[in-house]
Amino acid sequence: MEKLGVKHQNLDRKIYQTLKAMILARKLAPGTKILQDKLAHELGVSRTPLINALKMLEHEKLIVSKPRRGFFVRLFSEQEMVHIFELREVLEGLTARRAASQATTAQIEHLQVLFDRLNAAAESGDRKRYAEEDRQFHNFLVEIGGKEFLSSILESYNIISFSYQYKQQEGLVRASQETVEEHRAIVEAIRHHDPEKAEKAMRTHLSKSIHTLKLQPQKEEVSKQEHGTTMFSQENAV
Repeated sequence: MEKLGVKHQNLDRKIYQTLKAMILARKLAPGTKILQDKLAHELGVSRTPLINALKMLEHEKLIVSKPRRGFFVRLFSEQEMVHIFELREVLEGLTARRAASQATTAQIEHLQVLFDRLNAAAESGDRKRYAEEDRQFHNFLVEIGGKEFLSSILESYNIISFSYQYKQQEGLVRASQETVEEHRAIVEAIRHHDPEKAEKAMRTHLSKSIHTLKLQPQKEEVSKQEHGTTMFSQENAV
């Protein structure tokens, strides 16, 4: 891991960005306890700027502080994830509408490249790669159609979504085979500069994930009854 202590003046911010990237990459998984001494040593920093960065992430709801127990990567419940996806449905629907209205030819071509990568990952069955390409696709749409304040809001929501605790699906709520054609519909609507169709395609895409999330508590209850265990530990330490 890169040592940050001697290379960056704005150390708090750099540590914050590094930790956020680790959460997104699932190097710090939901429920993981932050071992401050170990992490500070790996980053080559003292605990003070590390704690400052953790507090910044806590403000963004990505980290939670538990009295006398320390900092943990926040583990979101299915109901909380439903609320986040409901917000994403509205906000990303708006970004898709704006993208369809204002995307340049070059931006549409790049969006097609991103979709082609997404499609190739789906065909290969590589879920980890698909999850990464999915993130790139959605982030680029926010870049095209989101204003600065909208982009900053969606950044945290998307980090939460893409680092979600479906470990067996690499953070995906639904299988790639279910969602790849939904992405194609979004691209086609933007290519044809059809704002209404683009917004509808995006909202349909996310609403289906919301439906899946709402079913998840029922599936977990069945799993608990069958196996006598919960699906995810909330205090894994790394």
